[in-house]
Amino acid sequence: MKKIIMALLVCGALLNVRAEELTWFTNMPKAMAQAKAENKLVLADFTGSDWCVWCKKMDADTFSKAEFADYAKKNLVLVQLDYPRGLPQSDELKAANAVLLNRFKIKGFPTLIFMKPDATVLWRFDDYLPGGPQALIAKLDAATPK
Repeated sequence: MKKIIMALLVCGALLNVRAEELTWFTNMPKAMAQAKAENKLVLADFTGSDWCVWCKKMDADTFSKAEFADYAKKNLVLVQLDYPRGLPQSDELKAANAVLLNRFKIKGFPTLIFMKPDATVLWRFDDYLPGGPQALIAKLDAATPK
């Protein structure tokens, strides 16, 4: 019994490590170029990482899960556009993110935008999306061009 419990704990720890290995760009043009080069779609997460309760919940419930990590590695280029209140950011990053906030008409956080590498929006969600990775993956699959 102890061996089974230990094996489950090790597996759980390994799944969390895999989820943490995701690469999130902070520069939209670089993310778009990477998506074009890899023939993938882009998922942009507009977040207030240090103050937005629902953003933190989205990270914990969806983005940090192995199921999402596996899907993202195969299908997506991820970009996180952060609007923190207490974390330091360069003036250049703040300015670039402000332009994107206006361009995509972001009114609240979290906002998820799923798009082609040419910035054609395929799907958008302006709030916390319940249901964990399964719900997000279902929405992204439904919006993916066939």
